[in-house]
Amino acid sequence: MPFSGRRGDRELNRDKMRIYIGFDDTDEEGGEFGTGKVARRLADELPAGCRLWGVVRQQLLVHPRIPFTSHNSSACVVLDTDDPSLAPALLSRAARHIERSAVPGSDPGLCFVVADDPSLPALMSFGLLCARRIMSQAEARQAAGRAHLSGHGGTDDGIIGAAAAVGLTASGWSGRFIEFAGLRDFPDPVTVEELAAKGIRAVSLERDVFCPAPEDLVHTHKWLRPRLWGGEAVLPVLPAASGVWESMGRKRRN
Repeated sequence: MPFSGRRGDRELNRDKMRIYIGFDDTDEEGGEFGTGKVARRLADELPAGCRLWGVVRQQLLVHPRIPFTSHNSSACVVLDTDDPSLAPALLSRAARHIERSAVPGSDPGLCFVVADDPSLPALMSFGLLCARRIMSQAEARQAAGRAHLSGHGGTDDGIIGAAAAVGLTASGWSGRFIEFAGLRDFPDPVTVEELAAKGIRAVSLERDVFCPAPEDLVHTHKWLRPRLWGGEAVLPVLPAASGVWESMGRKRRN
């Protein structure tokens, strides 16, 4: 099971279900927005009884033989619902959303998997391989098994990244959040306590392992992007001064 024994699972009771929806290759060079934004906008399509837990960007292999728009990343939307019967309707909405949002010339793919699907271990292994070597559509379909994996235009190559996004995210140890608890609305700087209240844990990467205190300030440089570590949203930080930290990473300039 994904996130086994971690807080991500413990917060879900037996009446709730977690769903992973992978998106890839929905954009083209010079397009108005990329796959990450397409994934984030699915939140506007959710019915009552369904909650967005987060959207995670996954980095896949960059190689001259792999066609991609900018960085060869895919995205996974993670949802929680207390009504498992909503799954078919969510799948239909996700399919309509990607078909409506993908730009002409792209090769969009969609992967939709519930957390108890027996295909998840194979998808996790597949995702790790996608970060290391070139993978094929046939390998993506084999990993997905009976889980939903569909192409929605062009060559359908997007199914590779979509499947990888689900597998890597379900593992609980890969990717960074591009949506989580309204991360674009946090002040800068923000206190460790404010982050924790929204489910984001500030973790020091300093050699001597000092622990950030609740009242400490974290400078995010207006780019708050926690990592998915151990099934949680974790913000790696480094000390800047007494009681002051800086988050790692900066917004990439294209």
